[in-house]
Amino acid sequence: MDHTFDVLVIGGGPAGMAAATRAAELGARTAVVERSALGGTCVNSGCVPTRVLAKTARLFREVRTAYDYGIVVDAPSVDWDKTVQRVRATVARVLDAKGYGPTMERLGIELIEGDATLTGEHTVVVGDREVTAASIILCIGGSGRRLPIEGADLAVLPHEVLGLESLPGTVAIIGGGHTGAQMTTIFHALGSKVLLLDLAPRILMTEDDDVAAAVTAAFTAKGVQVETGIGGVDGIRPDGEGLSLTWQQDGAPRSRSVDAVIMAAGWPANLPGLGLEAAGVTTSRSFIPVDEYLRSNVPHIFVAGDANGSSMLVQAAVFEGETAAENAVLGATRTTPHHLLPEGGFTDPDYAGVGLTEARARERDAECHAVTVPYAAVERPIIDDREQGFLKLVVDRRRELILGAHAVGENAVEVITAVASAMAAGTDLATLARVKFAYPTYSAVIGHAARAALRN
Repeated sequence: MDHTFDVLVIGGGPAGMAAATRAAELGARTAVVERSALGGTCVNSGCVPTRVLAKTARLFREVRTAYDYGIVVDAPSVDWDKTVQRVRATVARVLDAKGYGPTMERLGIELIEGDATLTGEHTVVVGDREVTAASIILCIGGSGRRLPIEGADLAVLPHEVLGLESLPGTVAIIGGGHTGAQMTTIFHALGSKVLLLDLAPRILMTEDDDVAAAVTAAFTAKGVQVETGIGGVDGIRPDGEGLSLTWQQDGAPRSRSVDAVIMAAGWPANLPGLGLEAAGVTTSRSFIPVDEYLRSNVPHIFVAGDANGSSMLVQAAVFEGETAAENAVLGATRTTPHHLLPEGGFTDPDYAGVGLTEARARERDAECHAVTVPYAAVERPIIDDREQGFLKLVVDRRRELILGAHAVGENAVEVITAVASAMAAGTDLATLARVKFAYPTYSAVIGHAARAALRN
């Protein structure tokens, strides 16, 4: 059959643009279907705006401690409208820097605007146009989930916070994952009183136990009320000019009056209306299961990014998008080793990790070893008055290889990214211990940790 395209990518976010670019580079006739804006949630309303807000929060923290360095600042305050303007301006700059339009034109990628619906294994309808493709890559992303409770529509989802008319004096955040933790830091730093709720026994359930404990302790020390292991959220009701939030704690109802509720409690794939049944694609728990080559149960339909449920990280989406494109064009032989993808949050303090947590590593090998080095072991955190933190390495004693690395503290994400590079290169501990890091830097703690792992 002579298809309209060799590869049709549905979704123009990080996974979709990576997939389309790679497929076109490999010579495939390629098109992208996008119903909203190229860049997806990440650039337009998710990761990039959140990072700008995190930068704003960091600046405000620095300003309030400026006098410790002899800098006099009179009564700093937050202009929320100005903050929102800055976020929107930065999103525009990022989109311009990404250059999606010029890239697509250069590679001959066609943009089809509208909602895509699969009507067969190779057929997709967008508006009044029907196209066919030899391979389809679903990069449809996800959406914030509203809990099925009374008054759920009174809460705002994380990508909607820029729509708040003013900075809330008190805010409740439901969900203690990456997004909930970052929202907690942002609003607390900007002056809001924060209540953080989570059904799980602790926040940051995907992170190493020590990382979650350290971030929780830091939040609590700053005055954030962290309630984990709750029995559920009962509802949200109007309460004067604010809201009343009710939840179950230790078998009894509890309530709190707040100005805003942010719901960061899940990110299901954008499946409704996609027509997966017509194509014979199966789903499971709001996601599309894939094999190691990112194929759905229909071999020529691939799924990359949030929609397959493997990871909700941008770096994973890009990696999977490129891999799915290569498998679609060249044959399904490439995999995506997620254990080498660093992840983290721009909180206060920052946290990050790559590879196995200590608990997971011990499940596989009881003889593995973990060593933790405090940030105060190197000079840069002390200079910056940010010595609270640590780097933990989880290592294979016999092979002297790093199985995982986890950090809490200033620039933790950058530190862990450096360790991830070493892991990807197969660098052993002895080699890493001999690396001479620039002085004074946060990354110098990596050398200290590698040497400590060799000694212990």
